[in-house]
Amino acid sequence: MSEVALEVKALRTVLKDKDRELAVVDGIDFHIGKNEVVALVGESGCGKSMTSLSIMGLLPRIGEVENGEIRFQGRNLLELNRKEMAKIRGHHLAMIFQEPMTSLNPVLTIGKQLTEGIRLHLKTDRKEAEDRANLWLKRVGFPEPERIRREYAHRLSGGMRQRVMLAMAMACEPQLLIADEPTTALDVTIQAQVLDLMRKLQADTDMSMLFITHDLGVVAEMANRVMVMYAGQIVEESDVRTLFKAPLHPYTVGLLQSTPKLKGTSGPLVPIPGTVPPAGRFGEGCRFADRCRMSAPECSAAVPELREVDKGHFVRCIRI
Repeated sequence: MSEVALEVKALRTVLKDKDRELAVVDGIDFHIGKNEVVALVGESGCGKSMTSLSIMGLLPRIGEVENGEIRFQGRNLLELNRKEMAKIRGHHLAMIFQEPMTSLNPVLTIGKQLTEGIRLHLKTDRKEAEDRANLWLKRVGFPEPERIRREYAHRLSGGMRQRVMLAMAMACEPQLLIADEPTTALDVTIQAQVLDLMRKLQADTDMSMLFITHDLGVVAEMANRVMVMYAGQIVEESDVRTLFKAPLHPYTVGLLQSTPKLKGTSGPLVPIPGTVPPAGRFGEGCRFADRCRMSAPECSAAVPELREVDKGHFVRCIRI
């Protein structure tokens, strides 16, 4: 295994209110190597975004990491106080959110928002911060960075806003970037441009990346390894080539069968029946059992473990 950039162990994240406690991330383990792109895929409601927010320490007020470790640069992030975490977040560990319009401040210029983080983390003066902001705006494809710095978020297109978010995330050159469905709200052409840009920046800077998406086409284009998540658990993990060539978990097979193909398609799309169960409404056994075409009585009785069936290929299914 290559040098580890991030290691997550037995992570369990819950949402709490007065009457109940719901586990939205339930005991997951994974690592991301240095200069590696790992994709986390699954339907909406599977716990992907809550995983990323747990890592960043940005859970909502009712959210709490109940158990586990998140090790980054030799430290358990869960043991850090707010001030210590603030020094890491946005500098060594950065994140791009799926909707830039809600992430950018509507009353501050792009330049103000860009230079604020640079000055805070890199301890530069205003001129140095502006020069660095211009540099990164150019690197993400803006030929006139000074003009973009004077703009407000509402005056930019969706693709331009997402590139601004990428410049903000990259300006302090983080060791790990978390991208939470960064191209979901973009049209196909702009999506391709943003993905090409992210791939180039990742290669140029040697950073690691956790790429969260529900689009398997994006996974094939971006990732080295992929983890498939369902109902708060990782159900399959392997390198990308193996996952597309020989998927094992019925949920992974269902995702691939329900994905449109531009060429070489072997038949009609096969949707996965039903929906992801809400947090807290899981059965006693396999959480995918009531939607699975391979389901047997024993699937609802036993909780399957995530086990290695081949080198580097892990599956959570008693039928495999």
